[in-house]
Amino acid sequence: MVQPNNGYDDGMEMAQYQGMETSPYNGMEINTYGGGVSDDGSEKLAFHQTTNVYDEDPRSRLRRDLKTRQIAMIALGGALGTGLLINTGPSLANSGPGSMLIGYALVGVLCFAVMSAMGEMAAWLPLPSGFTGFAHRFVDPALGFALGWNYWFKYIITTPNNIIASVLVIRYWFNKAGYDGPGANGAIYVAIILAAIIAINYFGVGFFGEFEFWLSSAKVLVMLGLIIFTIVLATGGAGSETRPTGFHYWNDPGAFAEYKATGGGGRFLGFWNVMTSAVFSFLGAELVGVTVGEAQNPRRAIPRAVKLTFFRIVFFYIVLILLLGMAVPYNSPKLLSANNAGDETVSAEASPFVVAAMIAGVDGLPDVINVCLLIFTFSAANSDLYIATRSLYSLAIEGNAPRIFGRTNDKGVPIYALTLSSACCTIAFMSTDVGTFKTFSYFVTLVTIFGILTWISILVSHICFVRARKAQNIEDTALAYVSPFGVKGSYAALIFACVITFFNGWPTFVHNPVTGEKFDWRNFIVSYIPIPIYLGMIFGYKVIMKTERVQAGDADLFGGKAKIDDDEAEFLAQEMRRKGGVTETKYQKYYRVTLGNFF
Repeated sequence: MVQPNNGYDDGMEMAQYQGMETSPYNGMEINTYGGGVSDDGSEKLAFHQTTNVYDEDPRSRLRRDLKTRQIAMIALGGALGTGLLINTGPSLANSGPGSMLIGYALVGVLCFAVMSAMGEMAAWLPLPSGFTGFAHRFVDPALGFALGWNYWFKYIITTPNNIIASVLVIRYWFNKAGYDGPGANGAIYVAIILAAIIAINYFGVGFFGEFEFWLSSAKVLVMLGLIIFTIVLATGGAGSETRPTGFHYWNDPGAFAEYKATGGGGRFLGFWNVMTSAVFSFLGAELVGVTVGEAQNPRRAIPRAVKLTFFRIVFFYIVLILLLGMAVPYNSPKLLSANNAGDETVSAEASPFVVAAMIAGVDGLPDVINVCLLIFTFSAANSDLYIATRSLYSLAIEGNAPRIFGRTNDKGVPIYALTLSSACCTIAFMSTDVGTFKTFSYFVTLVTIFGILTWISILVSHICFVRARKAQNIEDTALAYVSPFGVKGSYAALIFACVITFFNGWPTFVHNPVTGEKFDWRNFIVSYIPIPIYLGMIFGYKVIMKTERVQAGDADLFGGKAKIDDDEAEFLAQEMRRKGGVTETKYQKYYRVTLGNFF
């Protein structure tokens, strides 16, 4: 018998091990795993044979129409949002450029550790239920239940919020023109945007993926434009101020701002204040874990998305934050004014990049930034509705939501999950005035904490996944992708994420010299209430459903894997035939090594 070629495109090899055999399709595994033998000698069922974890019902099947380039761009698009264009302003004012740079770099490493942990699990077993399924299989069904509902709740709040943000961005032009007629009614634009994102999601994941690819590409162009613009400003190449600033603002007023206190303690508090806002900016990168069930070639698409995400995080976030600190002093009155505007609305007026242009004497940038904000908020609303729909679908196929939400149409779209998630977005009609938007922002802060709890759950799932692999004698060489941090890196990232979560509300305990408050109970509740809610969901489910923690030797690492492997092998064979027997055309290779690193 001719031995198959057990190689991946990136040179990794597939090791054969007991209970597994490889197919001739680039080392992909065919599942022949059973449940083992019990202590009394009788056959013991595998975990997936006793629980409703993987549904083979064709009426609940997603379509694998997402291309590798689309998934990589969706991962980037999820991490590039208004957090970078707007929220960097308050961080700069409260913490200073040095604290921002260090804080965003540390949280960027945390984000990459989470992405890598998820990528390792997803490349091994690209389940339609995503990381909700990993928590269900490898840790405890109670964690899968809590994680799934938490993630759905998070995105049915952020979707209408981003619709409202888009409307407020549009209103900027009406306010600038002094127009307050019927055409300025925010409900009109809520209806238009909501109809648009529902249509994009309804026409199938292939259409959604292509549309989001181009929206994310526009985001990349915006980021590149801002990098070039801030470099020009820092070198004195634009505006009425032709003197190069360089690192002048790092010396005067300084790199580290004092926050809530004076001296070294105030500078440390300023640094720590960056952490929560940095997490908010990076949240969304993990949504690639939701797409694994619809990837054409998940064992190539997921590792590539993870690797490129790290490169893009470094290039766009770290470089842009460094340059922003060179262009705007943290004590600028114009920056303070922009931050005050950001408390009331979303528009170019609240962007620190507009402040940089104003300081340099450059006109005309606000309108450009406002167009960029509209692209960002519309893309965020579009992808948020996709995530909300797939999160509810995942809950349904795991048995944690009514089964009807797991039903798909002929395009592979969970149509009932899309209907309910879209219906929840209609609350945007009740929140089109600025005052309500400020109140609604409390809910956004609330679900942001749920976001980091999601990261914690992914890291716990990865730790349990590695334990299960070792208990079942699955070596690293058998995986298409292995986290470069390993299980120790996941432990370190888990501790770091828990520390950020525990101390995220520390400013509520510090005396506010402006208002005179010694304890901000409103923000304290918003900062910490997600934790008992999340723990309550986990332990409540355990008590009611009487679930137990999954033991490493019993964790289901193979349920549904054979079907996924067969589908991927069939896709690869079709691609080989279509390309005339080569794995990658010259055009695809040139794209991958050049523009593919950005787009």
